[in-house]
Amino acid sequence: MKKENIIKILKILRKTYPEPFFGSNVSEDAFQVLIGTVLSQRTKDAKTISASNKLFVKYGTVKEMAAADVKRIEPLIKESGFYKTKARRIKKISQILRDNYKGKVPKSMQELTALPGVGRKTANIVLLYAFGEKEHIPVDTHVFKVSNRLGLVKTKTPEKTEFELMKVVPKKYWGDVNEFFVQHGQKICGTPPKCRMCPLTKYCRYYSKVFLKQN
Repeated sequence: MKKENIIKILKILRKTYPEPFFGSNVSEDAFQVLIGTVLSQRTKDAKTISASNKLFVKYGTVKEMAAADVKRIEPLIKESGFYKTKARRIKKISQILRDNYKGKVPKSMQELTALPGVGRKTANIVLLYAFGEKEHIPVDTHVFKVSNRLGLVKTKTPEKTEFELMKVVPKKYWGDVNEFFVQHGQKICGTPPKCRMCPLTKYCRYYSKVFLKQN
């Protein structure tokens, strides 16, 4: 897809979703962004937000979380799914931050992805939303799906999607991709996609190659 069309897509989505999604749902505290994103793995956003709120009311700092009993963390985050594994990871991450980073979240991809349960998506979200580094493209299931349906990329995995998007999306717009594609994936480009409601059909490979042929 031509770069000018990618820019047009992002501008349309900015008008379609004028309210900041992550700006309203993600704390500015890097530790809470990190732990909240770990909680978000393989669960829905509403459950992530609810579980995060319950957890941080009880244990709001690195020191408090590192000292918490895993058995006390588990019921607070149960609704996020896979809560036993997540509770262990959260405690371990907190202990590493306390012991190795003076209670601070590191600001490098290498250090972040060395933490238990932290992959590139989680690290990118921390760098983008907590530290304001706009040159990152977090890729979750929504970004992966929307990018491939539109035809920006043709990939099999989120990590490959990240690197392919970096090739085709102008760098100044990298920080917008997650913000708008997540909202679009949630509200319109879901399963199945609501193509008749979509403002991007003019630019969408799925719409022209699949939807129109089936309808």
